[in-house]
Amino acid sequence: MQSRQPTTPFGRRILTLAHVATQMAVSSRRADKVVHKWQIFRVICTARPKLGVSERALAVLNALLSFYPETTLTGDDELIVFPSNEQLCLRTHGMPASTLRRLLAVLVDAGLIVRRDSPNGKRYARKGRGGEIKLAFGFDLAPLVVRADEFERLAEEIEAEARAVRLAKERITLCRRDIAKMIATGIEEGVPIERAGQGPSWQEVHVIFRGLVEGIPRTAELEELEAAADALSSLADGILNLLETQIKSRNMSANESQNERHKQNSNPNPPIDLEPGLQEGRAARAEPNVPPTVSPEKTYSLGMVLNACPDIVDYAKGGIGNWRDFLATAAVVRPMLGISPSAWEEAQAVMGDTRAGIVLACLLHRSSTIQSAGGYLRELTRKARAGEFSLGPVLMAQINARTRERTTA
Repeated sequence: MQSRQPTTPFGRRILTLAHVATQMAVSSRRADKVVHKWQIFRVICTARPKLGVSERALAVLNALLSFYPETTLTGDDELIVFPSNEQLCLRTHGMPASTLRRLLAVLVDAGLIVRRDSPNGKRYARKGRGGEIKLAFGFDLAPLVVRADEFERLAEEIEAEARAVRLAKERITLCRRDIAKMIATGIEEGVPIERAGQGPSWQEVHVIFRGLVEGIPRTAELEELEAAADALSSLADGILNLLETQIKSRNMSANESQNERHKQNSNPNPPIDLEPGLQEGRAARAEPNVPPTVSPEKTYSLGMVLNACPDIVDYAKGGIGNWRDFLATAAVVRPMLGISPSAWEEAQAVMGDTRAGIVLACLLHRSSTIQSAGGYLRELTRKARAGEFSLGPVLMAQINARTRERTTA
């Protein structure tokens, strides 16, 4: 008499239409289909997010596959494994029995295995006189053969999406670097950006840039990353066109452009400083005070400062590896924040070059919430002169704020 495979589960477990659909697909599988069990398992691991199963559920599937003696799964063989829960717990590195039962149900619901329960719910096999298995009760691995093509398609989709995310992040990183350094170049070279009251200032362009960067969620989806990359790319193209236009105008009228670069501003605290000669001279005078090998700041390490105020790294020409690089980058950022040379020199005279640079890095990090960085710096300089300003609490507040942001994200 020919035996029939059971359809319904034992005990209180329910039968759903999804279970029936999986059993229908298994019963109509192609006899010539062959898959390597560990290769298909790796594909399933890649496609896991779209299958709705956890890593621990896949650990149970890995244990079930280890009980099948052959390395290939074919469409014309019986693919039922019948280990006890105790054996499965051992092969899942001591997983609790309650967790094991729950994860087995997850694999069944996801259509990765099929239950073939015996009359009493036990898992075992009936063998013939020659020792061959005539009837087995346990878990059927046939869905892995039937759905192999589907698993491979899902894995390819996930890999393609991951590649697209990597490319979008690369575009964002490149655009951030280009925009930050082109803005710094525009300020240092005295490139005019306002004409007849039209168009934003370099400071406003920087605010727009920081707004785009800070608007990117920490766990952004592909669509959000691509939108941010497009916006940053458009901004970078606009700034590059402005710089190229300036080069063409200088080639056409070199004398006139030279006079415009050295034009003095009568406002002692302008919103944006276009005097690269003053800035470069001050940076050159500050450099000899900073030993190349000995940190001038013994209380606060450079790593701590960059952890608290990471935005300043975007404006470094070759990265920040020491205090010399840090001060050179601070000299580039200073006019971008609208801090006048007099306010900067006063802060350096009162606080010292390094501490003034650290304060500037903090102002850059909080530039979106500060209306006048120059006025803010003058007030901090006044407090420092009176002995009422301490840099430590400022840095710790910055670090704690970034920690809270990461925790919230």
